[in-house]
Amino acid sequence: MRAEHDLYFISMAARMLDMHPQTLRKYERLGLVRPTRTIGSMRVYSRDELDRLKLIKHLVADAGVNLAGVQRLLSIAEAVQRLRPLMSPEGGGRDARRRLAQEIERIAELIGM
Repeated sequence: MRAEHDLYFISMAARMLDMHPQTLRKYERLGLVRPTRTIGSMRVYSRDELDRLKLIKHLVADAGVNLAGVQRLLSIAEAVQRLRPLMSPEGGGRDARRRLAQEIERIAELIGM
């Protein structure tokens, strides 16, 4: 059932993605997605979460990446997202360079360097 602001309950999200609701629950347990919860503790997925699930589905089904690999790839993608503002001309300064170095170290750890 669709709610306001493009929010979807687990059954609708699973149907839209052609996935089983149990798969969505598993991905949440693994920390791959973080749906919000209603007051009654029902999972609600945003459009961003659906896009993330589509990416996970593609990585697993089409690219042959296992879930541990998906976790690493998503962690690297998140680190890159944090790096982008630090790379802009207005993101400069000593603090930005320090944070940039920290993020690069995190990425190196994630890929085993």
